[in-house]
Amino acid sequence: MSDPDIRVLSTRPLPGALVEIARDKGVAIDVIPMIKTATTADDELLQALKQRRLTAVFTSANAVEAVGGGGDWKVYCLSGATRRAVAEKFGEEAIAGVADSAAQLGQKIVEHAVRSVVFFCGDLRREELPAIFRQAGVGYRDIVVYKTTATPKKVESNYDGILFFSPSAVESYLSVNSVPDGTVLFVIGNTTAAALKEYNVVVSNKPEATALIDKVIEHFQNKI
Repeated sequence: MSDPDIRVLSTRPLPGALVEIARDKGVAIDVIPMIKTATTADDELLQALKQRRLTAVFTSANAVEAVGGGGDWKVYCLSGATRRAVAEKFGEEAIAGVADSAAQLGQKIVEHAVRSVVFFCGDLRREELPAIFRQAGVGYRDIVVYKTTATPKKVESNYDGILFFSPSAVESYLSVNSVPDGTVLFVIGNTTAAALKEYNVVVSNKPEATALIDKVIEHFQNKI
């Protein structure tokens, strides 16, 4: 097989199978992580895990992995990797609601007349969900279960596209790099797109890596 015509940079690790699928379609993906995450475990989390019943909210698979499971919990979460992690750790029967964005998830929680939730999140969590909860009178507390650290690296090669999965990765990348002319930016959701508002971006249809790779292949199909 000849070398792929399109070269793309991913700013976070991707499943090897997904990289191979892209390569088979004519897209070579290099991975240079721009952030790293580490779980945290404090007394607040440990106390929450002892609760038999609560309504939990997750917008990140990292948060699900950090919590690892609970009692007879109801869970609201984002689709894609986050939902898959919830199903694995809590079981399908625990999932009370799923949405493609934080705003849609918050609205679903309000529509379901949920009275209180525990939002398990990272230290760089956005304000979008808490703002919806406050406005609707939903009681909530957030518990930080993982922390994000920037790992910026200078990128020497030129790429046809760059993949971003979070605003923190955008910030890390731009701290030591610029966006070359002609490079297309692909993002996993509107929150990450907002961090690149001065650029033209292509947004995935769903908040998961597979959907983003599909967008890359679709965008470059005439060049492959």
